[in-house]
Amino acid sequence: MSNQLPWAFTRALVLALFVLAGFSAVLAQTPNPTPVNPATQPPGQPQIPGQPVPPPTAPPGTTVTPAMPQPTPVDPNLQEPRPPNFPDVQAQPVPPLPDLTRVGVLSSNVVPLSLNDAIRKALQNNNDIEVARDDVRFAEQQLISLQGVYEPIFSVTPQIIQNITPQQSSLGGSGSTGKTKTTTLNLSPSITKSFEKGGGTYTLSFANSHVNTSNSFSLINPYYSSNLSLQINQPLLRNRSIDGNRHAIRVQKKRLEQTDSDFRARTIAIIAQVQAAYWNLVFALRNQQNQLDSLNLSRQNMHNIEAQIAAGAKAPLDRAQVQTDIATREANLFIATQTVSQSENTLKQLMLRDPMAPEWSAQLTPTDVPAFDLSPVNLTAALDEAHKNRPELRRLDLQKDINTVDLQYYKNQTLPQVDIQSTVASTGLAGTSLGLPAGTQVPLISGSATSSSSAFLLSQIQALRSQAGLAPAVVPNTAVSGAPSYLIGGYGQDLRNLLGFSTRNITLGVAISFPLHNKTAEANLAGARIQREQLGASYRSQDQAIEMDVRNAAQSVDTAQKRVVASRQARESAEQQLAGEQKLYEVGRSTTFLLLQRQNELTSARTSELQAQTDYNKALADLQRATAATLRVNNVVVSDPTKP
Repeated sequence: MSNQLPWAFTRALVLALFVLAGFSAVLAQTPNPTPVNPATQPPGQPQIPGQPVPPPTAPPGTTVTPAMPQPTPVDPNLQEPRPPNFPDVQAQPVPPLPDLTRVGVLSSNVVPLSLNDAIRKALQNNNDIEVARDDVRFAEQQLISLQGVYEPIFSVTPQIIQNITPQQSSLGGSGSTGKTKTTTLNLSPSITKSFEKGGGTYTLSFANSHVNTSNSFSLINPYYSSNLSLQINQPLLRNRSIDGNRHAIRVQKKRLEQTDSDFRARTIAIIAQVQAAYWNLVFALRNQQNQLDSLNLSRQNMHNIEAQIAAGAKAPLDRAQVQTDIATREANLFIATQTVSQSENTLKQLMLRDPMAPEWSAQLTPTDVPAFDLSPVNLTAALDEAHKNRPELRRLDLQKDINTVDLQYYKNQTLPQVDIQSTVASTGLAGTSLGLPAGTQVPLISGSATSSSSAFLLSQIQALRSQAGLAPAVVPNTAVSGAPSYLIGGYGQDLRNLLGFSTRNITLGVAISFPLHNKTAEANLAGARIQREQLGASYRSQDQAIEMDVRNAAQSVDTAQKRVVASRQARESAEQQLAGEQKLYEVGRSTTFLLLQRQNELTSARTSELQAQTDYNKALADLQRATAATLRVNNVVVSDPTKP
């Protein structure tokens, strides 16, 4: 035991010496900083570590103000509590409902309006439909004008002609006066008629004359003369089957049918526009009511917030949120009201004729509600109906018919022109007899028979021979007669002679003409053939456009159906979310911001549902337009144009 103690003490001493030696070695390895003279350092030089920091000195001439001692911080836990200072809270009134009066619309003049009434008024008063209707009427009058070429033309030329003619010879029948006087009364009616079948032209003329003359050689005086003639001009090749008049008439008939197709197309378009405008007005009014309900709900929130703020349950900041929400919903309500006016004016423009009509200041109230049906669209039936009934295709079909008429006419014009030109006429004559009675013996020169005025002529000859110192002429006495008995009489005898056809005039001839090259007709024929090919391409293009139109309209109906179902579910879900948020808000587990957000979401969901219902009804109307079923579905009957 005594040997162990010295050994333990020795070990502890050695360990202590060893630790002391290690500590000394560490200190020996750390360098001491070299003293630096501060005067040799530049201004602003940082202080060397380990050196004492000299107190700051001010520049010469600067007054130094001693620093104030800072108070010693006090521990907040050691201060006395003070009562809270809440600002005075004054209740804010709920803003009144905004003024929804529309410019130029009297709220007292409310006009209920159904969709059928809107369509009926548009058909009666729409200016565009009236323009299309007048186009049909104008085309009818043009056709009547062209057909007037085949109406018989009656003409008459009454005349009074008086001729006093000097005679250089006594043989002119002037007697001793040296002149003859003739008074003629003419009355010559005629009828000219062109025939559509065959292309011939016929003229029937009936000329009548009453002549009173002083000519001494006239057998009968006064006398009646009549002439009845028929002139015929009948084509055999060119212009026989078709000519310029018949070509224009046949083309105009097709154009009249085209104006009818245009009128139907315009009517369908106007009805579709009325339907769309009507449903837009329905949506605008329902959306206005939706925005008004949303504003009233926000105003009710204002009442509740004011009550909670007064009770200290809510901070005044919640009031600012509700006021912002009220202002936002008022702006949405004003926009909805403006949409009502725009939709109403669009519908009025389609229904009213006069811009000064008193109905412009009326407030229209639709009575129909949007319909909804989940029946699928029969695309095949819709395409068949469109290809059969679309007015655009009907118009192109009629244009093809016009081209066929053009081809027929221009081909006929390439033929030579061969026309029969003939005249058949009969003449009548009767009057009062002059000169010697029948069987009177008078001396005649050279035994030749003269007229009943030969006595006067012979007396003149004998007088001239006597003056010349010649012997009187000796001639045998021969019995001469006056005018034939069938020429003696009045106007009745004249007509009997005319109808007896004993004196007549018959002419029969053929007029032949043709151009040597006929480039005009051949060029017109080639142009008509080019137009036929062009019409075929136009028809195919229009048919494709109708195919696309019907398919797009059918897809719009299908999409609108699905939108209505989806928006209805979204609205129901928004109502459930708002109801749940309202309960959480009442028990203090929700905020005003979340409650207002749920209310706005419900308003948007209701608006989307209304828009989807409106778009569905508009899509149905557009499908009716695309298939040309608008007139049939809405019981609109368009009468065919008058065909003169």
